[in-house]
Amino acid sequence: MKILGIDTSNQVMSVALVEDSTLLVERVVNIKRNHSIQLMPAIEALFKEAGWEPGDIDRVAVSKGPGSYTGVRIGVTVAKTLAFSLDTELVGVSSLHVLAGNGERIPDSYIVPLFDARRNNIYTGLYHYKENICVPAEPDTHVSVEVWADYLKTLQAPIQFIGSDIHKHRDLLVDKLGSQFIELPMSRHYPRASVLAEIARTLEPVNTHLFEPEYLKLAEAEQNWMEAHPDQSQGGGWIEKL
Repeated sequence: MKILGIDTSNQVMSVALVEDSTLLVERVVNIKRNHSIQLMPAIEALFKEAGWEPGDIDRVAVSKGPGSYTGVRIGVTVAKTLAFSLDTELVGVSSLHVLAGNGERIPDSYIVPLFDARRNNIYTGLYHYKENICVPAEPDTHVSVEVWADYLKTLQAPIQFIGSDIHKHRDLLVDKLGSQFIELPMSRHYPRASVLAEIARTLEPVNTHLFEPEYLKLAEAEQNWMEAHPDQSQGGGWIEKL
């Protein structure tokens, strides 16, 4: 199976071409640039380097969120457009699952990917390895970092933390978790499209037309609108109301 992986859910942009269990080419860029400008040229360069034509791919895999609203939308839009135009399969994978896939196979440990969500909140999840496959142990969530740390403490197990935003919450996490806290090396903190493709290879494709991002939290503008119009907040998003 030939898979194109796309992750633009945060500052890092990663794209990869994978055939079965073999990574052919991958590009990872951690520079604050506009993903909408650099994504398609990066994909085109990968196809050229691998000697593939767009019609060769069997599946497009994309990180579906949570993360940057703009970044997630760009990746999902490009993935849906490619899947539709090439008449190929589309698979969406949680951005947190992709990051968790960088975790170590430490016995009896959990993996906690983390994105900062401001105001002492985070996007996070709980993962572990089962039969050498990284799988969710709990659904992804948007939660207070302090509440999440209190919950993780009750697991009484080593916790691997992954994500470039760990430094924003390290002091609190270490204070709460003590020796349970494990921070992986810098190289593990960035999502990789090759990991995304590896996960996507095991999942069922989705309906391209109905596929949507999963943000876990309303956009700030939408949240503000709903708070200002509580009697009109049912039956559609704020954009539909305007």
